[in-house]
Amino acid sequence: MRIELSDTSLMAGLVTLTSVIIVLMISFAEAQGGGLQKDFYSSTCPKTEKIVRSAVEKYFANDSTIAPALLRLHFHDCFVQGCDASVLISGSSAERTAFANLGLRGFEVIDDAKSQLEATCPGIVSCADILALAARDAVDLSDGPRWTVALGRRDGRVSSASDVANLPSPLDPVTVQRQKFAHKGLSDQDLVTLVGGHTIGQTDCAFFRYRLYNFTATGNADPSLSQASLSKFRELCPEDGDPSVRVALDQGSAGKFDASFFRNVKEGNGVLESDQRLWEDAATKDTVAKYAGNVRGLFGLRFDYEFGKAMNKLGAVDVKTGTDGEIRKTCSQFN
Repeated sequence: MRIELSDTSLMAGLVTLTSVIIVLMISFAEAQGGGLQKDFYSSTCPKTEKIVRSAVEKYFANDSTIAPALLRLHFHDCFVQGCDASVLISGSSAERTAFANLGLRGFEVIDDAKSQLEATCPGIVSCADILALAARDAVDLSDGPRWTVALGRRDGRVSSASDVANLPSPLDPVTVQRQKFAHKGLSDQDLVTLVGGHTIGQTDCAFFRYRLYNFTATGNADPSLSQASLSKFRELCPEDGDPSVRVALDQGSAGKFDASFFRNVKEGNGVLESDQRLWEDAATKDTVAKYAGNVRGLFGLRFDYEFGKAMNKLGAVDVKTGTDGEIRKTCSQFN
């Protein structure tokens, strides 16, 4: 039996197939970050990445601790209102005035890059995209991975200190950390991977000294701390000492972006309570163990690969694209 398709039937079939393909492409694009594109500025401002990189390099050369500051700035931005540069806004009730954001740094790097971009291609590049690129370049300059950043974010028109309560806290148990990350569409593995950014971070004694002397009002130290770390941390942060003294979050290779942070956690040397607790939850412990590694020759390779993927997921959280939001002329002010 021979079946022949008419031209009309064939055309209808092709139209249906094309429609299905388009729907799948749109769904994939939305899953990857709602319209973000790696070549978004290729025709409108082709020097965008070069200009941002140059600004980060300039400040990094004078102070390498600007790298974790920029990474943290991007993270704090994305967790509140999405990745829309709302954290950059100045004002008496803006996000950056919230207690959790009082230690944020790196605003001058973003402002510098923005002023250069406005001189080169005014009104084109968003502050949110500058933040995402600066965070990537900061990690790269710290001997970490380099990943492709999809662009096209627009800047938000809302910045309120009251919204910052959703930020993860160094006091959060894993259950709360998990809830906060899941609310942003991030998995347990993303949680552990992104916390791994602490490998180049620092914190004040004020944020973990309670673990050293009177943990949970017992008069004793946090039992999850190794004895070696307890002695070291007590030297750095005496009970009545300066609470603003800075301590590296990675005691193995401070300032270098690698996986030794996870070995610290595995061995009871995590500085922040929230970091150390990752070793006590079955799901997060498994990821920490994988990143910590057992074979020195393979140490850290998987973390490098996964960190870029997790950063792209973070960078796509609740982004504003198309006609939503605005392109600010000055990153610290709404238009």
